[in-house]
Amino acid sequence: MGEYARSLAIARGAGERWPGADIRFVLSRDAPYAADAPFPATLLPSSATFHSAAVIELFEKWRPEVVVFDNAGRTAQLRAARRLGARIVYISARQRQRRKAFRWLWMTLIDEHWIAYPEFIAGRLGTIETLKLKMTGRPTVRFLDVIMARGGPATRAAVLARAGCAAGSFLLVVPGGGTGHPGVDDAAQRFAAAARALAAGGTPTVYVGPGGVGPLPQAELVELMRASRLVVANGGSTLLQAIACGKACVAVPIAKDQAERTRRCVAAGVARAAALDSASIVQAATQLLQDDADRAALAARAADLGLADGVELAVQALSGLLERKCGAVRA
Repeated sequence: MGEYARSLAIARGAGERWPGADIRFVLSRDAPYAADAPFPATLLPSSATFHSAAVIELFEKWRPEVVVFDNAGRTAQLRAARRLGARIVYISARQRQRRKAFRWLWMTLIDEHWIAYPEFIAGRLGTIETLKLKMTGRPTVRFLDVIMARGGPATRAAVLARAGCAAGSFLLVVPGGGTGHPGVDDAAQRFAAAARALAAGGTPTVYVGPGGVGPLPQAELVELMRASRLVVANGGSTLLQAIACGKACVAVPIAKDQAERTRRCVAAGVARAAALDSASIVQAATQLLQDDADRAALAARAADLGLADGVELAVQALSGLLERKCGAVRA
């Protein structure tokens, strides 16, 4: 779900920048979001990673100018896109995929390598990575910081009216995502139980998830974050979105990769951690709600990070790729 949400936000940003652009997705037909994709989509029996022949056939028929591989892809697919003249963007969201993108062969195929998180989370470029970039002269590496859809005052007013809350008055609980994680399929229920307990204790609480408000478009969720007193979120992209909104956060890691992300946010002084059980979540949230100074300090440090709008960074990079491609064609 994280890969799709990120790619969808970038696609929408590109559509705003180039209203006539032909933007397409390749998705698993079993993905819960596949049927509602707002762009034309080629649906495959499972992840596109496992269907290189179909992906390459699409490339040959469609002849895209840019192909974005988000945290997935095969060498044969990258080679085919390159052979057909496409510029290639690879987004890595985990260390394994980052190492894959820094393999010699892939570095010769990729034009842009976008690391899906800010540098303090993903880690700065290492000595070997830097040396390889100097030797190959490619690809361009960018940290996308935070991917967030754009909202506004009207969006905020509408979503607050639906939630029945006033700005600055409520706790927001967001388990995030749209798919389960191995071994913790009941993660959303644990968040929901914590939300119910906090509400029963007198804390105005908005829960975004099954049985609560939502699911919400990302722009509406972001406006709820901005209007909240405190955000309880998973340790993935939802947490970083809340931090980018300058909000004090309780981070509850679900997937394995979220534990390290949460640790780094705690070390940076922009979040408090809680275990994935309702009692731990309630305790951490209650402590922060009762300590105005601590909550304000977390929010101030979050705002001071100055995390960039990853959608804007991505659209600027795509613009550069297209300009270079057009220049090469004219030459």
